[in-house]
Amino acid sequence: MPICSLTHDTDWTGWRRAARACVLAGVEPADLTWITGGNGDAPPEIAGGFTLSRALVALAAQAFQAREPERFGLLYTLVWRAHHGGIDLTGAGDLDLRIARRWALAVRADAHRMRAHLRFLLMSGPGEKRFLGWYEPDHFVLEANARLLARRDPETGFAIVTPDGVAHWDRNELRFGTGLKNPGDDDTLVAWWDAHQDAILAASNQGGGLPEAEELDEAARPPDRPLLGSVVLAASETSATGDLVREARGCERCELHGPAAQTVFGEGPRGARVMFVGEQPGDQEDVIGRPFVGPAGQLLDAALEEAGIDRRLIYITNAVKHFKFTPRGRRRIHQSPSPEEIEICRFWLDAERTAVNPALIVLLGGSAGRAVLGRPVTVTRERGRPFALPDGGTAFLTVHPSYLLRQPDEASRAREYAAFVRDLRVVKELIDSRSMRHGPARPGP
Repeated sequence: MPICSLTHDTDWTGWRRAARACVLAGVEPADLTWITGGNGDAPPEIAGGFTLSRALVALAAQAFQAREPERFGLLYTLVWRAHHGGIDLTGAGDLDLRIARRWALAVRADAHRMRAHLRFLLMSGPGEKRFLGWYEPDHFVLEANARLLARRDPETGFAIVTPDGVAHWDRNELRFGTGLKNPGDDDTLVAWWDAHQDAILAASNQGGGLPEAEELDEAARPPDRPLLGSVVLAASETSATGDLVREARGCERCELHGPAAQTVFGEGPRGARVMFVGEQPGDQEDVIGRPFVGPAGQLLDAALEEAGIDRRLIYITNAVKHFKFTPRGRRRIHQSPSPEEIEICRFWLDAERTAVNPALIVLLGGSAGRAVLGRPVTVTRERGRPFALPDGGTAFLTVHPSYLLRQPDEASRAREYAAFVRDLRVVKELIDSRSMRHGPARPGP
């Protein structure tokens, strides 16, 4: 069985070279083993080449940074399939693509967190200012982010220390070396850097050629969500609420806009018959700028699929458009929005309802219920059945998927997940009902 050895975890250039050679040599994914830092077979030298779509390359470059041991093989499988005509990037049911997109989303969120939370210490040297920073990433995002920082501010030297490695920019060259486990405090970090920087820089390298973070962040939408021509459109682009998104970017109607990274609006197709309403964006949604892409969103995706509902054909949003949280170290801990904040942000939800004009509104949790019904809601008593809205539309209340994540044990999570899927199957029956018509042009209470 051929073994391809990469020099390190982000040896993107080496992986691309080996993947190209192995595809041309006819090495099937199941017959290939990938390792890092070991002694493997050199990829065969074969003349020729092939073309991949920009969307697939962007997806692979981002997912390549995930801290997942299976990533080299799965991405090679996607390349192999693309070369042999067996992959459709617009397909929502492709398991390999779904896994790669999930990894890419996690990497994108971690890269944004690194840029937002990285704190530098001033290390003044003779005639120059240099900065030393520490960050502990969830994924291998150091290299791409360091390239971006060096390009943005080429006149400022810096060193970023992580457990995975060190990135050092001397205002001329960017190099990468061995990292450090958590130093514990600033003094320990400074002392370690002073003692080891010469040896680290002497043994450093120029990295694996990953595109910088900004290039990956600006990649076309298919890396993290499929598009189907004019059917499925991100709200930030040309969906029914595209104009509202542009208006909401500068929203300062309440105090939540200050700490949050951005306004997170809904997304979905024109003419969606169903609107799902959650509570508010979470940490990953705030970083990425799209609703339901974090753990709760992934759980919702799984439940929707099991219930037979295509997420690409629904409009999904939140009652509140900014992430409310409490800082706790490097983490941002979710806080539920107040009734006043829900009422203030109802301006945008009503505008979405008017623009989308859904026949059915699925309320995910109490905050969504309050936003649409204008009153406190007891989810346990009112969930699982449709009820009429004063404006003639239909609403259906169920739990928010984050409720499932808060269950204390596996048995409870399995039980509550099954109940959530049963609720969504009722929603599917309502969607398929011949009596379901689009709702009125104006929102309800």
